[in-house]
Amino acid sequence: MEFKDKQAIYLQIADYVCDHILTGKWAAGDKMISIRELAIKLQVNPNTIFRTFEYLQQQDVIFNKRGIGFFVDETAPKKIREMRRKRFFEQDLPEFINKIRMLEINLEEVMKKLKG
Repeated sequence: MEFKDKQAIYLQIADYVCDHILTGKWAAGDKMISIRELAIKLQVNPNTIFRTFEYLQQQDVIFNKRGIGFFVDETAPKKIREMRRKRFFEQDLPEFINKIRMLEINLEEVMKKLKG
């Protein structure tokens, strides 16, 4: 995984985990990969993965069964979509609209690209 400078690494890893949940690689109710295994796989410090898992727990995406590990919450896909929709409308869409205006792209051009 290649990390970008403009966002904290633990948040980028959280997006990676959420992507895996949304695509079904880690299904609702499934046991998560361990902190140590994910740290090795992504070549980061285990503390970074722990911070990621803490963040995802706060978002109710995963939960911890003490002594067993972390699991994907049953409502995780719905919660992830809600979080991402909010981020899209608050951050991504305004940035996209600003670029369209700066480049003087009209909506018909955008709609053509969306349709085909």
